Amino acid sequence: MENINYRAVFALVTGITFAASQPILAEEASSQKQMNPIEEVFVLGKRRAYQGNFDKMEVPAANQLINEDLLKDVAAISLDDALDLSASVARQNNFGGLWNSFSVRGFAGDINLPSGFLVNGFNAGRGFAGPRDIVGIESLEVLKGPRSALFGRGEPGGTVNLVTKRPQFETKGDIKATLGRWNQMRIEGDFQSTTKGANDENNAVGWRLVGFYEDAESFRETVETERVGFYPSVSWDLSDATNMTYELEYTRQDIPFDRGAAYSPQFGFTPRSTFSGEPGDGPIETEVLGHQVELQHNFSDSWSLLAGLGYRDTSFEGNASEPNFGSRQTYLRDGRNLSRFFRYRNYESDYSVARIELAGEFTTNQLSHRFIAGIDYDRFNNQQLILRYRPAFIPADTDLTTLDPAAYLFLDVLNPIYGESPQPIAGPNTDREERLKGIGVYLQDQIELTDRLQLRLGVRWDDFEQQLTNLRAVPAAQAISANTRVSPQLGFAYAVNQGLSIYGSFGEGFRQQTGSDFRGGQFEPNVTESIEIGLKLDLATFNEDVSGTVTIALFDVDQSNILVNDARPEAVAAGFFSVDAGEAESQGIEIDASLSTDSGLDLWFSYAYTDAVFTNSNPSADFGAIIEVGDPLINSPEHQASLQISKQLTLAGMATHIGSGIQYTGERLGWTAFDFTLPSYSTVRFFGEIAPSERVKVRLDIDNAFDREYYTNSYADVWVGVGTPRRYRLTASYQF
Repeated sequence: MENINYRAVFALVTGITFAASQPILAEEASSQKQMNPIEEVFVLGKRRAYQGNFDKMEVPAANQLINEDLLKDVAAISLDDALDLSASVARQNNFGGLWNSFSVRGFAGDINLPSGFLVNGFNAGRGFAGPRDIVGIESLEVLKGPRSALFGRGEPGGTVNLVTKRPQFETKGDIKATLGRWNQMRIEGDFQSTTKGANDENNAVGWRLVGFYEDAESFRETVETERVGFYPSVSWDLSDATNMTYELEYTRQDIPFDRGAAYSPQFGFTPRSTFSGEPGDGPIETEVLGHQVELQHNFSDSWSLLAGLGYRDTSFEGNASEPNFGSRQTYLRDGRNLSRFFRYRNYESDYSVARIELAGEFTTNQLSHRFIAGIDYDRFNNQQLILRYRPAFIPADTDLTTLDPAAYLFLDVLNPIYGESPQPIAGPNTDREERLKGIGVYLQDQIELTDRLQLRLGVRWDDFEQQLTNLRAVPAAQAISANTRVSPQLGFAYAVNQGLSIYGSFGEGFRQQTGSDFRGGQFEPNVTESIEIGLKLDLATFNEDVSGTVTIALFDVDQSNILVNDARPEAVAAGFFSVDAGEAESQGIEIDASLSTDSGLDLWFSYAYTDAVFTNSNPSADFGAIIEVGDPLINSPEHQASLQISKQLTLAGMATHIGSGIQYTGERLGWTAFDFTLPSYSTVRFFGEIAPSERVKVRLDIDNAFDREYYTNSYADVWVGVGTPRRYRLTASYQF
């Protein structure tokens, strides 16, 4: 895959496509269109922001839809479980298990912040709400490639959009209870109903209540979590053309801060059961309260207006003892004692957004257009207070037995005895407040140039402001900056025949960056450019007993303004600061397939080869080690794959569902600019479900069935996420 000139390939395919789209093919294409009509009516269902009225074969991107049935097949509980199904998504540093962090096509955002994701088109993944539970999620979309031309500021490699469970204007429900290894106890509920209007058509109100409670211990000694979530929603049909929907999100989680395992080339990894923190520190408490309101009005069968408001408030507070680095870390020298430091954190954030969007279809000069235009405004406030106690450096010739265990917060990883060191008194470390706000205007038009060829044009203009206040400084130091960006997109989709389409796209993206340089100035946005070509197969056109798609994509993504250490003399004299000077590139190929047969067989396959490397040399932002040209990006495997297969059948007169899955993740760098890699791994899972009656189901899941020892992500050699050993879960559900 080295030295592929994707831009040249893109240009070549574009030229061939335009040449092939001459009128000589119009008769066949017209026949095809009659066989596979495109849905053109908005009023048949509720739509979501930024989503046009397109068949999957017409979209010039390799998007993945992980639907409700697939989420049930893998018994996904967390967002990480769901995203593991996409080989294009790799796990990143999850901050001791306290949030979701991922990369798409090798590129992640700020490694010190949660990854941003969308909820029904809102940037509702911002903030410090803890890891996202999947119970209130109906499906999720992996939107690959930068999407700033529609969504504005976002993660560089792609966007993940969560589609929540909303009222369906029917009465039904289910309750589910799970018992699992390590004393896992979990209960979920989902109930919805509807109230009809006076004429049984208009003014109908549907409501839905979704929630969960979970209490579980862990294979990690002393680690226990307690989580609760409640996600009610109401949908009101004001008329046959107008609908309003309100959703609430509330989640509270108590989770110990767990940095995972530490590694030494001489002694290997610490035991996977050893918790490196202190139970006496107590859990980190996270909480989120969010609201979303949407109003949709259909002017006609072809034109629709969507307006929305969102607000989300999050908090994150607690203590943590964490392994030290480098010359402060005795485990690297004696293979037994972890030297730790202590931090208290209090994070708060609130996010507000408003948007309005018009979508519709029209014709000009015999050309059909599908058009989207919108404007949105958002504001994000982020406050972070950190207090820290950190032991001193340890000279190389020090007799480690002479060190005070209490001062270094030692923990014997082979025989951990917690509570031996008194909790230290932490001093000031970070106290800052950041305010981001922006307004964006976007346009997208997909034009049907011929019966086979469609062209997508899009552009977004953003104006945003960033204000950073350092409250530790006396007096408080404040930096304010403003910026504008124009983000274009260009794509085409060409129908070779009824079941095969070829597409190509170009797009740009950007992400605002937190912090400031040594002069107190804000950083330039992180900028991404992407070119992608691919093909899509609709399997139903080749076999009427099979439904599903196959997508093959080649991509080339360039990223600039990555934060690295500022080694200029004046910056070094001022302290340890960053500068927006890093550059990187990601190239690769993806193969995604999903199919279902009339015989009850379902298959999901996702594979990605991703070569993501730095393209210039700089000191790393966090440790100052030199990044060489060609160094890989952290936590980005070259090869990753997911295969899930299931079968529905009848055994002893009972409906039965059985299945298995394999997850493979290749070797990847575990510490930027250092020679530390995480080993590749494969895990296998099995499940079986029986239905003794129409309303009752009993299910057994066995995850990591062969008890493979593996590591999911890393920040450095002493902060490594540990994979879960063999785990079983028994679930009973009742539908009513």
